Amino acid sequence: MGDVRRDYILDRWVVVAPKRGARPQEFKKPVEIIEEKCFFCKGNESLTPPEIGRIGTPWQVRWFQNKFAAFAPEGMPTPRTDNRFYTWAANYGHHEVIVETPDHTRQLAELSEKEIALVLQAYNDRIEALSKRPNIAYVTVFKNSGPDAGTSIVHSHSQVMASALPNRDILEKVAAVRRFVHCPYCAIIESEKKSDRRCFENEDFVAFAPYASRFNYECWIFPKKHIRTLAEANQASLAALLKQALGKVHKLQCSYNLVVHYSPTGEDLHFHIEVLPRISVWGGFENSSNVIINTVAPEDAAAYYRS
Repeated sequence: MGDVRRDYILDRWVVVAPKRGARPQEFKKPVEIIEEKCFFCKGNESLTPPEIGRIGTPWQVRWFQNKFAAFAPEGMPTPRTDNRFYTWAANYGHHEVIVETPDHTRQLAELSEKEIALVLQAYNDRIEALSKRPNIAYVTVFKNSGPDAGTSIVHSHSQVMASALPNRDILEKVAAVRRFVHCPYCAIIESEKKSDRRCFENEDFVAFAPYASRFNYECWIFPKKHIRTLAEANQASLAALLKQALGKVHKLQCSYNLVVHYSPTGEDLHFHIEVLPRISVWGGFENSSNVIINTVAPEDAAAYYRS
């Protein structure tokens, strides 16, 4: 199936999954071929792996194992080291696809608030179900939209990767939060609600362009109350603000990533969603230093979201 490998000396991992290279690349194909052979469209359910679950009859959201999975529940999940420098394990886990709508012509930003709430419901279902599986450290839920964000299928969908490897980004945030007596994000939310980086808010959530944005027009959505998981959130209220944010990104006509950050078991990380437009290309400086050059100030990004 493949494996996961650690850098020689750094705590940095890569997933080696050759099977992923065989996945279809619709952005290189004529539109008329895409529409005839879309695996995710209503009526083509038999073309996907067996369905794991769905919402609605007929279905409005459905999910199944990724046919070109980067992770599978096979092999040794615990890393071991050979010859001092070579640390590896099986790429143990689960990799699923969530099809957000049966309609091939509509993207997530174009769905109604109620339809987006159903997608969030599916996110929560998979987080809760896969978190209970053996040897799973974290369930990462994300969406790639557009070729510059890493997607290969036009039909609107999200992905779920449950891995034996901890989510390093989440671990870094958890470690940073521990340095504070009280949740720093609660204080950040109160500050950003009054700043030029505020995008918009409703009764339960606030959206803002983060002070040190890595991406052009980056937007974070946080619940105003301190909650740890998507299950604790008012998902209808979150769907309303998410639709508003994605609607503005959609008008930029750019690719984007959407990632869900929630608290691991036993930790206390403030739940949030990050929307990451993929407009600029990181060059040698960014990739060699891990210091990102952002050409759109977050204050200007927030002004765009508010406009």
